Amino acid sequence: LLLAVATAAAAGLVGCFAVMRRMALASDAISHVALPGIGLAMLFGQSPLLGALIALAGGAILIWTLEEQTRIPTDTIIGVVFSAALAIGSMMTPEDQLMAVFLGRRGPISTVELVFSLVAAGRVVTFMLLERHRLVVALVSPDMARTSGVNVRRLNLGYLFMFALTVALGLRHLGVLLMGSLVIIPAATARRL
Repeated sequence: LLLAVATAAAAGLVGCFAVMRRMALASDAISHVALPGIGLAMLFGQSPLLGALIALAGGAILIWTLEEQTRIPTDTIIGVVFSAALAIGSMMTPEDQLMAVFLGRRGPISTVELVFSLVAAGRVVTFMLLERHRLVVALVSPDMARTSGVNVRRLNLGYLFMFALTVALGLRHLGVLLMGSLVIIPAATARRL
């Protein structure tokens, strides 16, 4: 219950900015970036969470780098990375584990997983609350944010890392398909209300 509340709080805060930044499809796409990491971790007998974290961090850096260097819109870059990650991850993940990766799996979690997830959720919530004003200013006008002393590049990278970390929080129980929904649907609903 504690893990569910922490994950929901992180997903809600990240999702609000994802909706405002028109990155609604990014949560689903970024969650699929975890697939190659999960597949590699399973092949080498390592923790799927570790593989997912490495792949998600690498995906966030790749998306950020491509966005900064090419000036291609974020949603286009995410779409390309998503397609490649889905294809590679589907080929690398053992077939008998693929459904659990897509839809999550039930069962008790270890103390290490619980502690990591609570610390990670706390980090996401802290970042989002501390940086919310800078994120809004950078969203409205990146130029105004820069003149106010905000390092927009670093802020965008930090946000992508928090986005990726939030996705990693729910992968075990919700899988790569449903975790994107947890980030976007509550935020989109709240915006309409």
